[in-house]
Amino acid sequence: MLTERQLEVLLSVVYEFIESGENVGSRTVSKRYLTGRSAATIRNEMADLEEMGFLMQPHTSSGRAPTTRAYRLYVDSVLQRRKDSRRSEHSWVEQMKAQRIGIEGALASASELLGKLSSYVGMAAVTQLRQARLQKIDFIRVDSSNVLLLVILEGGVVHHKMIVMPCDLSQDSLEDLARRINALSGHEWGEVRHVLQSYIIRELGKYAESCRNALCELDAILAADHTTLFTGSLGNLFNLPDFQDVGRFRALFSILEQESGLSDLLRKCGAEDGIKVVIGEEHGVPELSDCSLVLSSASSEGAQTVLGVIGPKRMNYEKVISVLDGVMQNLIEPTENKGQRIKGER
Repeated sequence: MLTERQLEVLLSVVYEFIESGENVGSRTVSKRYLTGRSAATIRNEMADLEEMGFLMQPHTSSGRAPTTRAYRLYVDSVLQRRKDSRRSEHSWVEQMKAQRIGIEGALASASELLGKLSSYVGMAAVTQLRQARLQKIDFIRVDSSNVLLLVILEGGVVHHKMIVMPCDLSQDSLEDLARRINALSGHEWGEVRHVLQSYIIRELGKYAESCRNALCELDAILAADHTTLFTGSLGNLFNLPDFQDVGRFRALFSILEQESGLSDLLRKCGAEDGIKVVIGEEHGVPELSDCSLVLSSASSEGAQTVLGVIGPKRMNYEKVISVLDGVMQNLIEPTENKGQRIKGER
């Protein structure tokens, strides 16, 4: 259990390290933060905090730097006193609304905006939960054995996949199959699948096997959770001293390039709605041990939206949390209002 004075010293060190990126000495804390405490008193407290695992001293003659445990304590204190930013008015709100073209356009815009506002790397993802509802399906014949499948779900999320057919189907036959499926627009995939299976067995004869293949491909897309992910520019990282080390930058870049791994990480860390902060080694990904991930999650209408910012462990957590709160609110609010208007019109 930390004493009040130890807590003051620790939070001062974390805050100064976030601001400067340099190891913090007792004199700095005494002059800038705890003016009523002597440097000697603060030095003793810092030594005790190091023994407890909250601080580390890279070199004997240098100041101290926070450990993951220190950042965790600091972040928890930020979350406890976090202000409600739902009514925040920023110039970027109108910019974000103007750039929104469907859910994918909104997410792409949000990922770039998060990077710009936080000075780190922004991410945005939507996961269609089970019981996805269809809006429209198209089959486009590419050649005698390959067909491009396009699936649009309610909410505007688009999936596409090239599928191989065991026999040649004309474009007319493919369009007839698409019409049958689109007639069930707005229904859950489980209901659509049952109706289509009966139709294929009863009416399609020699084309049944090909259509079953198409149905299996659709099932693979729609019967399980699927995440659409957007990652903003990495340009902001070049200006941070934390990523001047080429090896550290490459490690982060390799993770951001692996879309499936990053999607899994966002789903795992952002499973519960609200703000979550994962610091350093807490996320269990060795390549990201020097990075932190701040996420904001919200679920509605069969989908979960996750916004995130990834950056160094010494990121400005308070600013990032405030930015995420504001962007998430302005991302989901128009959708909710739209849903209310539609219900009223009906």
